[in-house]
Parts: sequence; C-alpha cells; structure tokens
Amino acid sequence: MSYLIATVQEIQNSSNLNIVTFDFKGQTLSMMSLDLNAKVKVGTRVKLLIKPTHIALGKNFNGELSYSNQLHTTIVSIENGELLSSIELKIFDTILESIITLNSSKNMKLTVGENVTAFIKASDLSIGEVLNV
Repeated sequence: MSYLIATVQEIQNSSNLNIVTFDFKGQTLSMMSLDLNAKVKVGTRVKLLIKPTHIALGKNFNGELSYSNQLHTTIVSIENGELLSSIELKIFDTILESIITLNSSKNMKLTVGENVTAFIKASDLSIGEVLNV
C-alpha cells in the first residue's frame, strides 16, 4: 500500500457524497467518499492510502483525462515478474508503488530515472489515518 501525508483543504458534500481536496506538498489531490470520519476537518493532516494496482502511469502524456489526481514522478526502480511489473516512483521524499502488467511496462519502454505521470482516480484514494485531531 502506498501512502501520502496531506492536509485537508476543502470538504464539499451533498447527501452522503463527499469530495475532499488535499494539499500534498503544494500538489492538489481529490478524494471521493461516501462516508467521512467526523475527525476530518479543513486543516487536518491525514495519511492517504492508494493501492499499487490503482496507480496508472502515463509517459509523455499531453492531454486531458478524467483522473482527478495527476502526480509528476520519477521512476526509481522497476521489478519485472512473469506477468506484472512493480514500478517504484518518487515524488518529493515519498515513494509510491504502481503495479501494471508486464506487457504495459515493456510497451511503454519504462526506464529507471525516467519521468512519468502517476494517475489516481478520486475514488481510489482513501484516508487511512487522521494524524492530528
């Protein structure tokens, strides 16, 4: 499981649906949630969780996409298995892991040190822990 430490910037809600905006070191992230812990307020620091299989990668990407969260990262390691590739990405001092198919990794010709965009849907981000109350 990958994680980011971020601060809640804004909370929008309608009925049971919440859209929460976070600041991660100057990067804006969005999360969609049906249930929101009552401790989560604007200004709260949280640990955001992302499953490695929910981090898509883009190389030389130049266009529009419905992914709310797009982080510019650098590949720090690539581990190829029989069917899957584990790609470690660095953004600031944080390491994220993306698991993609081996075919995708080969087709993209990914290399260590290369810059790629990590794409995370708002519905794939979750709050794992409230760090200050």
